[in-house]
Amino acid sequence: MDFDAPAPSDDRLPAGTRIGRAALRVADLDETTAFYRDVVGLAVLDRDDDRATLGVDGTILLVLDRDPDRPERGRTDAGLFHTAFRVPSRAAIGEGLARVRERWRLDGASDHLVSEALYLDDPEGNGVEIYRDRPREEWPVDDDGTVQMATEPLDIEGVSGAAGGANSDGDLVDRVPPGTDVGHMHLEVTSLSAFEAVYVDGLGFEVGMTGPNVRFVAAGDYHHHLGANTWQGRTTPAAGRGLAWFEVVVPDAAALEAVRERLDAVAADGDVEFVVEEREDGIAVTDADGIEVCVRTE
Repeated sequence: MDFDAPAPSDDRLPAGTRIGRAALRVADLDETTAFYRDVVGLAVLDRDDDRATLGVDGTILLVLDRDPDRPERGRTDAGLFHTAFRVPSRAAIGEGLARVRERWRLDGASDHLVSEALYLDDPEGNGVEIYRDRPREEWPVDDDGTVQMATEPLDIEGVSGAAGGANSDGDLVDRVPPGTDVGHMHLEVTSLSAFEAVYVDGLGFEVGMTGPNVRFVAAGDYHHHLGANTWQGRTTPAAGRGLAWFEVVVPDAAALEAVRERLDAVAADGDVEFVVEEREDGIAVTDADGIEVCVRTE
């Protein structure tokens, strides 16, 4: 699949913007925690009966909240397409592939020209991507400077061969290396125009690649920090288990205040419904699809 790229515009998030933590509501905390530990390769940083936090090198990347009384996500509900964990090297994605092959099942694998990616679902059906970026100088760029992406078959054997090897006792490499983070989030939405009103006009992401029923948006010159699609024809807001919230982290208070001002302007237009709530460390925005994004500073 190839994508078209529109021209860039002004009044956007600064280049230092990144994705922070993501949180999921799950029914079986034990099983889901084990998946993100043993298959994805995150470390369990804290755990009690109702919550687990997982991450890398002491940094939280994923929060799992036990919520068995909340219904399963409905077939028409908006919500998560996948959480994308970005590893720092081809060796690390090769090690991830080995864990998936040994302990789980691989649903897909793609070469996106800018990255190499593995796709799978967690035990409760939440999408997961494990990927590594190619060096920036290898990213294809359009005449106007926009990064280009595509979906092509992944060189599975090349990725497998790049794996860093086994631990000294011969086991798989159990943990992703330092430098792993949440590189992007991909959402299933009911309306791409409503998505753009909140995340582009309001938060300040720049539209990059577009394709049939999909948008990719980013801050700075990254290929995408967020994806949104309508491929499955979702028609109702998120209500069940699955994505609880995710974070967009901006470099400083000035960038956060600019987000507030842009959201105020979008709200004044009245074309799309969303809710903004002040939090101790920033703001939380709940969009028309019931998806919550928390914006905070570093």
